Amino acid sequence: MRFRIIVASLFLLGVLAAGTIATSGDGVVPPQQWAIANFTHPVLVTDNVLMGSYLIVHDDAKMERGEPCTSFYRFDPVMGPQEEVLSFHCTPANRPVADKLTLTEIRTDRLDLHRLTEYQFAGDSEGHGIPTKP
Repeated sequence: MRFRIIVASLFLLGVLAAGTIATSGDGVVPPQQWAIANFTHPVLVTDNVLMGSYLIVHDDAKMERGEPCTSFYRFDPVMGPQEEVLSFHCTPANRPVADKLTLTEIRTDRLDLHRLTEYQFAGDSEGHGIPTKP
């Protein structure tokens, strides 16, 4: 009887350990990622000036098909995502894993605007470069 309990306990421990290893963040990124960004000042994204809340969506399947893989949607906190404002092909780049959504901006020469040059999702090691023209 004691032998059966020990064997059953070891079996259960093995199953739990295998499940933990199988789901322990092996660098696999979901095919579609998204985050909400709130621009408190006007920001130039490609050739569009954005201000307010936007849902940023990156779709790896579209990227593989050669379609624009990044889309920005106007976002209303009550109504959710609204119309698509812009989409473009991003330029992937390896980065250290980000602990939160990271938006990289540079200052432009025009009207004290900032240009969004890259975004990176929380928990991801890939940055997404933004072209100056779509």
